[in-house]
Amino acid sequence: MEQLIELFRRLLRITDTSYVRYLHDQIDWSARMVGIVGARGVGKTTMLLQHIKLHHSTDDTLFVNADDIYFAEHRLFDLASDFYKNGGKHLFIDEVHKYQDWSKELKMVYDYYPDFQVVFTGSSILEIYKGNADLSRRVLSYFLPGLSFREYLILAKDIRLPVYSLQEVLAHKVEMPGTERPLVLFKEYLTKGYYPFFNDPGYDMRLRNVVNLTVENDIPIYANLNAASTKKMRQLLYVIAQSVPFKPNFSKIGQMIDLHRNQVTDFLFYLEKAGIVAQLRGTTEGIRQLGKVEKTYLDNTNLAYALSDNRPDIGNIRETFFLSQMKVNNEVLSSDKSDFQIDKYTFEIGGKNKQQKQIQGMNDAYIVKDDIEYGYRNIIPLWHFGFNY
Repeated sequence: MEQLIELFRRLLRITDTSYVRYLHDQIDWSARMVGIVGARGVGKTTMLLQHIKLHHSTDDTLFVNADDIYFAEHRLFDLASDFYKNGGKHLFIDEVHKYQDWSKELKMVYDYYPDFQVVFTGSSILEIYKGNADLSRRVLSYFLPGLSFREYLILAKDIRLPVYSLQEVLAHKVEMPGTERPLVLFKEYLTKGYYPFFNDPGYDMRLRNVVNLTVENDIPIYANLNAASTKKMRQLLYVIAQSVPFKPNFSKIGQMIDLHRNQVTDFLFYLEKAGIVAQLRGTTEGIRQLGKVEKTYLDNTNLAYALSDNRPDIGNIRETFFLSQMKVNNEVLSSDKSDFQIDKYTFEIGGKNKQQKQIQGMNDAYIVKDDIEYGYRNIIPLWHFGFNY
């Protein structure tokens, strides 16, 4: 355990707390067990270390990575037990999905040590409420997406602006004082602003590595896939990256890569849970429930630029951005007459020359335009939707 403590304190020393992700203040950190899930690379590890540095003492707190070689010969439960007996109160576990019996042993920790807190992170493909042990009554679960445009401005440019709700965006409340060219910053974000490592050299290569690790490691472990199935999933992802957005024909896609249509839907589900793709669904007979998949997108615009063989279609980028930002706090569905529907609102996405004819005569309908700085009436600048979280 001494080596784990040494590694933890070394990480803590180099952790920057100048900006903490928006989700931090929404988490009930007093709960006995907290789970934070999200796609690879969105900043889960950093947020845990920041919270420890700002709110805990190293005397009774320990941070460990479940992928550490220590766990090749030691059980997670035994570590928690020994730490507790030596005065420990808070155990933070990073990448818990790397540990095979994580749910069973966390349940044991929860049940046997009622005055001991466990906080863990894991891949968004994990289903915390399913598995070898039932954690549904024990853990508070939170989802961390990648950076919003607003968060990117804080981290990259030190431009600090508030969150604007959907209603405030539609009422033209978004303001960006002191910034003369917001569209330049918006274009930067679209290409390399969704993941917190945007300043690292070789961003596109690093992002492709994130995708490769997700497809080749995380998903196969979760879904118990063999090497042949993993190869087919990579082929499916390639087809998606070159075709988005598209209305999926599962049988046709299956024929292209020699997969049964049911396997195609399963693979798309895994890719969606892992934060690689986003599937836009429709309503079923007007009832507010998820219906069939109407379109499939890559999860965010950075992936569209990193995975496409050619420069992505600008229409695809616009729709991907809108969906990526708005699905965090809203249920975004397909619309019969335009691109998207959120509650009673309808949205048609386009460039600065987009006309009103597609939504003419509709109530609560909006034209969302790229390449404009200001909106008026029912015309809203696309970049304004990047302030939703």
